Amino acid sequence: MGSNQTWISEVILLGFQVDPELEVFLFGLFLLFYSLTLLGNGVILGLICLDSRLHTPMYFFLSHLAIVDMAYASSTVPKMLANLIMQKKTISFAPCILQTFLYLAFAVTECLSLVVMSYDRYVAICHPLYYSVIMSWRVCTVLAATCWIFSFLLALVHISLILRLPFCGAQKINHFFCQIISVFKLACADTRLNQIVLFVGSVFVLVGPLCLVLGSYARILAAILRIQSAEGRRKAFSTCSSHLCVVGLFFGTAIVMYLAPKSSHSQEQRKILSLFYSLFNPMLNPLIYSLRNAEVKGALRRFLEKKRSL
Repeated sequence: MGSNQTWISEVILLGFQVDPELEVFLFGLFLLFYSLTLLGNGVILGLICLDSRLHTPMYFFLSHLAIVDMAYASSTVPKMLANLIMQKKTISFAPCILQTFLYLAFAVTECLSLVVMSYDRYVAICHPLYYSVIMSWRVCTVLAATCWIFSFLLALVHISLILRLPFCGAQKINHFFCQIISVFKLACADTRLNQIVLFVGSVFVLVGPLCLVLGSYARILAAILRIQSAEGRRKAFSTCSSHLCVVGLFFGTAIVMYLAPKSSHSQEQRKILSLFYSLFNPMLNPLIYSLRNAEVKGALRRFLEKKRSL
């Protein structure tokens, strides 16, 4: 196959295909959401770094989640915003593949981080006497590093398989970013292997971890119900319910996106689902944790009081 068939210079991102006036409105709306995502997660990350009371394994993993959320949104949203106000809605092929790689890596990292956070809560509530031993800083560092390394290696596998394909098809992606399923459609060869690997990987990083999370919380719920103190039960429920909200939002949209039959959702519905887990979830996560977490609210209050006293 000739070299002119194996590479394309740029790709057109069709985006939302709405009226120009609505594009301007969407630009303002999504820019607001993106700004809130960076601000909210940045505040969470800053509070955890500055407040020594939050230097615990739970908030160590929450700080990683905040970093992932900011990086995840930043891998797709800036280009989407640029295309909403530009006439030429193109992206070069190499940055397109890089975008696919980054959003896959950050998505898997978030998924695994949520599993590790559920394990941390399981140990804290079900084995409180051994918590400091089991969740030592060395163990926490290894768990966090494993999440990042495994995620980037898995994304690299997908990208390696994509780059083996010849690209000579239509140079248009009916999406607002280089989503992996849309990139498959650019190829002029059989992509069944890529789709099988993507499906197996999705089952491995979505269904498997979700089962682990649900299993952990089943044990946590049983342990909470055995707590004699009403205040202890309230605090445990508050902490765990925040995490469960985030888990439900992320895993729910991702499973519908990658494991549901293709025929069950139109392309426009898939764009909305992608927007939900690439922009709305990262924006909502800090709100969920700050509004339902007394320690985070306390750290913010102490920080503001300290600023006033200066």
